[in-house]
Amino acid sequence: MPKLLRIFLPGLLSVVIFLPVSAQIGGDHTYKFLTLTNSARIAGIGGNALAVMDNDVTLSIANPSLITPEMHNQLALSYVNYFTGNNIGFAMYSRTFKKAGCFVAALQFSDYGKIQGADAAGNKTGIISASEYALSIGWGRTLSPHFSIGANAKLIYSHLDTYNSFGIAVDIAGSYFTKDKLFTASLMARNIGSQIIPYRTGQYEALPFELQLGLSQGLKYLPLRFFLLITNLQRWDMSYTDPNDPKNQVDPYTGQVNEKSGISKFADNLMRHIVVGGELTIAKIFSIRLGYNYQRRQELKLHDRTGLSGFTYGIGFRVKMLNFSYTHATYQAGSPNPNYVTIAVNLQEFSKKK
Repeated sequence: MPKLLRIFLPGLLSVVIFLPVSAQIGGDHTYKFLTLTNSARIAGIGGNALAVMDNDVTLSIANPSLITPEMHNQLALSYVNYFTGNNIGFAMYSRTFKKAGCFVAALQFSDYGKIQGADAAGNKTGIISASEYALSIGWGRTLSPHFSIGANAKLIYSHLDTYNSFGIAVDIAGSYFTKDKLFTASLMARNIGSQIIPYRTGQYEALPFELQLGLSQGLKYLPLRFFLLITNLQRWDMSYTDPNDPKNQVDPYTGQVNEKSGISKFADNLMRHIVVGGELTIAKIFSIRLGYNYQRRQELKLHDRTGLSGFTYGIGFRVKMLNFSYTHATYQAGSPNPNYVTIAVNLQEFSKKK
């Protein structure tokens, strides 16, 4: 086993073991914008990370172990019209140096727009603004024909009206892939870090740490690839009891609350960790993507109208120097849902043409 791999794997496991494993549902963490998906391709598969070695620079913001020399001199821009005027996205650029290795610089942003302020009594106080940013430098290295590692170092700034905060975080990832690249497995520890300057003096909040396992399998004689993402490996219980769910109401005859059986609870909790997706590529230039996120569906569906909550679908075009992706995500039936647009340009090919 290469020396770097012997250093990397025990280090990753040590970080994971000694990190706190408190709940991650709701408002338990700050800088939650770091967990939002803003790559159209990743969104199209349904999750917030992918494991596939095909030199797509936009995947490196979630999985830095996918950074390769073939990404040299690529520029990518991504934009999402999220909800109620919120806008998120990123800009990134990749560069490979002979001795230092492969790097990707990215600026991730989340702009919450103009918000009507009000005091405790509900009296309007004026318009306030809020936005958050993360500047990251990613590094990746291929250790052997089957293993690669990578890391993202992030500087985080959050501005919420009169409150400001600074923080730092690191993503660490390792990938295994077969020689033909049909199978890829990635283990990712994301958002390991801390606030340096909290919103309120002395009141430090935890970052949204998450441990993920991503798998993908392509077919040898058909341009179809399946994806599986296992989220929140550091915590088993991801369940949430919705008091408005008809299934959780009191039985008028027995006076007892209707509850799921033990097997149903186990299956529900297991599925909340799993995101599945697929990508069909036609003639190596056109892709069709579909994803399903069970946890998102359970948390955002309407009880009387589930619709396509939890499903995402998108397309992609890859023509020489240009890579375009679009995805539409259905979070809740009957409401405006986000659209993702990502464009990547291989400037190396452009300079060759000139």
